[in-house]
Amino acid sequence: MTGRSTFGRTSIAFRLIAAVMLVELVSAGLVILVALGYERHSHFRSFDVMLHGRADSVLGAVQDAEDVGDNVMLDLADLHVPPDDVYEVWDGRGHLLGRSANWQGSAGMSVPNHNGFFRIKLRNHDYRLLFMRGTRIIDPGEPGGGKLRFVSILYGAPTERVWEAIYGAVEFYAAGMLLLVLITGPLIAWVLHRGLEPLRQLAALAGRVSANSWEFSPPASARETAELAPLTQALENALQRLERSFNQQSTFVSDAAHELKTAVAVVKSSLQLVGMRQRTPEEYQAGNERALADTARVEELVARMLTLARVENTAAAAVEGVCDVNQCIATTISELETFAVVRQVELAVHILPSEPRAVSLSVQDCTLVFSNLLMNAIQHSPPRAQVEVRVLAQSGFVDIVVQDHGDGIDPAALPHVFDRFYRGDPARNRATGGAGLGLAICKAAVEKAGGSITLASDPGQGTTATVRLPASG
Repeated sequence: MTGRSTFGRTSIAFRLIAAVMLVELVSAGLVILVALGYERHSHFRSFDVMLHGRADSVLGAVQDAEDVGDNVMLDLADLHVPPDDVYEVWDGRGHLLGRSANWQGSAGMSVPNHNGFFRIKLRNHDYRLLFMRGTRIIDPGEPGGGKLRFVSILYGAPTERVWEAIYGAVEFYAAGMLLLVLITGPLIAWVLHRGLEPLRQLAALAGRVSANSWEFSPPASARETAELAPLTQALENALQRLERSFNQQSTFVSDAAHELKTAVAVVKSSLQLVGMRQRTPEEYQAGNERALADTARVEELVARMLTLARVENTAAAAVEGVCDVNQCIATTISELETFAVVRQVELAVHILPSEPRAVSLSVQDCTLVFSNLLMNAIQHSPPRAQVEVRVLAQSGFVDIVVQDHGDGIDPAALPHVFDRFYRGDPARNRATGGAGLGLAICKAAVEKAGGSITLASDPGQGTTATVRLPASG
């Protein structure tokens, strides 16, 4: 498996393998350092014990000198020490009893005045020396148990062999750790390659998704892997939303093209009708007025399509602002009051503009939503009917209810009333001047603000629209 892709990007597997190998190498280095410390301590402790033993042998070679002063001497006949070792022996008065032939003496050296070890450089070699004080008994058969004589011994040996043994042990540890790294490296690479297989399968399946094929069925291995399960779910949700959005846009383009084609055909037919024969000035004037009316309907359709596109294009963005829904509804009702009077419809408003109800909705969208809902309610109410508007405060939400008492909506058409260009209900057809986009615009604006809109209708009794918006502040 290569560490880098075709475009030079470092792969996850390469980075994981490199990280694990680096950890192994650092661990190996720490093990070697610990082994060096342990071996040094262990070997030098044994070396010190050996120095004590050899110094005791030198002490054992100190004998009675058989002279009048009951002095001691160093008997070299039975003293056998390695040729590289050095020693020096003094009696209690500081008289030299003897030293090794390869030793020039300790004159000028800083010898401790108590038992202990120290190091020196001798003939370009490192030596470890032991200074030790001991005693010997002279004439133990005499009354009083003999005479006690003090002896000082300085004994040393080279440390090269000790360090060779230490380095040999450390080399063994290093070789073992290197072998372990060489064995585990390929094994880790293989394990990671197998472990990342669900991710590669997931990527391959996601790569097959296109505008013409939205099928995406993640492998079970990806769903069952704790680290990949959230990614798998996120991909599924994202692709489902994209598919819905893509289908929605395709439907919108198709429906918009159909609506515009129909509207333009009407304008064209009106103009063709005028030009089929010679007309009187009055007939030309009437034809011109029909063409202008048809053009106004086209203009209204395009304006509503642009409004819907604006709302939906910002549906995933942050809320654009906050408004007082009571004030917004009061303003909208004042603008539609004349239209309601013409239609002989009474507007019963159950709100108090002096009590602000702040919601997470921009003033522009608030006006757009409730002007559409109120216009629909007024248009589809019979003369002398009543349209009611209520604002109810809920826990964390504000509910706005717009209720009319008109013909209602056919139950079969109710699930589709928020679809674009839908005019299945005869009571809400082209005769009212609508293009089937008003409720779609309302739904998009409300959902952008994190709210919801529902319609309930009873044929012959009327329709109730309920808008729920998040309260702000």
